[in-house]
Amino acid sequence: MDEPLTPERFAELLRASYLAADERLRTEYQRSLPFQDALFDRWERARRLGFAPDASIYNSAAVFGEVSVGTATWIGPNTLLDGSGGGIEIGAHCSVSSGVHIYTHDTVLWALSGGTLQRKQAPVRIGDCVYIGSQSVIAAGVTIGSRCVVAANSFVNADVPDGTIVGGTPARKIGSVVGEGGQVRMVFDSGG
Repeated sequence: MDEPLTPERFAELLRASYLAADERLRTEYQRSLPFQDALFDRWERARRLGFAPDASIYNSAAVFGEVSVGTATWIGPNTLLDGSGGGIEIGAHCSVSSGVHIYTHDTVLWALSGGTLQRKQAPVRIGDCVYIGSQSVIAAGVTIGSRCVVAANSFVNADVPDGTIVGGTPARKIGSVVGEGGQVRMVFDSGG
């Protein structure tokens, strides 16, 4: 006869499932992930969210509102995609690194005005072949062109033209992406 599923037995089964998944990930990929990212398939989650083929999103990523993601785009762990204020569109072959936050609204003026002013709401659009570095924040209303790089820890509060490298808080142009395909490279502006 089967054991009754007590809270203790359920916790034991969860631990065993996680340990087995962790062992497999460490053996096959030399990585150990948090519970939810180890147990849940990121490509399956992307399909459930209606993302394009071969896109993936870690289970630890939070998704709100309308978010569309293009083919083969990777959404890293602990990201926040908040499309609740106008929608987010992310193109194909993008990398959205761990801890990135993308917002389509903010309540700064609402708070400062004691609720007199409305919250800002505007969509965010990101082109194809874009890399967004870890811990960066993309503000409401921003459009990032194709083949762009956002350096880690940047705050992007203005549009970024195609082929541009930006970094800093607020983000400023620091270089360009030149070439295409296997000939692509980054060229940084001189500090001069």
